[in-house]
Amino acid sequence: MKILAIDTCLDKTYITLNDDNKIIKSEIIKSDSENYHSAYLISTVVKVLKEASLEPKDISMIASDIGPGSFTGIRACTTVARVLAQQLNIKAVGVSSLEILSKILGDSDMVVLDARKNKAYVFDNGIKGAIDLEEVDKLVKGRRVITDNSLQERISKNADFAISYQSGEYPLGDILSKIALTKEQTDWRKLKPLYIQPPPVFGK
Repeated sequence: MKILAIDTCLDKTYITLNDDNKIIKSEIIKSDSENYHSAYLISTVVKVLKEASLEPKDISMIASDIGPGSFTGIRACTTVARVLAQQLNIKAVGVSSLEILSKILGDSDMVVLDARKNKAYVFDNGIKGAIDLEEVDKLVKGRRVITDNSLQERISKNADFAISYQSGEYPLGDILSKIALTKEQTDWRKLKPLYIQPPPVFGK
C-alpha cells in the first residue's frame, strides 16, 4: 500500500511517501521570508511523486495531519487531502499533530503545545483538550514532555525532561505515514480539521 502523507499544521511542510511501512521519499519545506510553508504543498507533492517515479493513480491512501496547529495550515492540509482522495477515489486517514509529536522520541510521550490565552493543548495517550497553564504545571510533574519553543522554559521547570520539537529536525511526515497505517480509513467527506478551540474571528 502506497501512502501519501501530508502535514502543514505545524512550523514546516512535511510530505512523505510510504510503501508498506517503508519510507521511499520524504521532503521537508521550511517557511521563508516571502512565503508561508503551506504555499508549497501542491508543488512539492508533484515533485515528490515525480522523483519517486509515481503518478497520483499509484497512491492507495492519503494521510493528513488534522491539527491542532496553524489554522491556515490545517485548512490547507485537510482540503488538499480531501480533494486528492475524492479525485483518486481512495480512502483518507486523519491524525492529530499531538499524536504525531508524541512519537518523535520513539515512545509515546506527553505533548504540551501553546494554545495561547493562557492555555495549552495537551496529549497524554489521547487528546486532553485545551487546559489552563496552571493545571498543566501540575500535569507535567515528573513526566517526559514534548513541547514548543514558547512553553519549553515553563514546562522544563516542572517536567522531568522537556524538549521543543522546534529545536530539532524530526521526520514528522514519516511518523504520520506510519501512524496512519494503524488508523481506520475513512471516506474523504469524513476527513475534517481538528479544531480544539474555535478559529479566531478577525476584526473582533
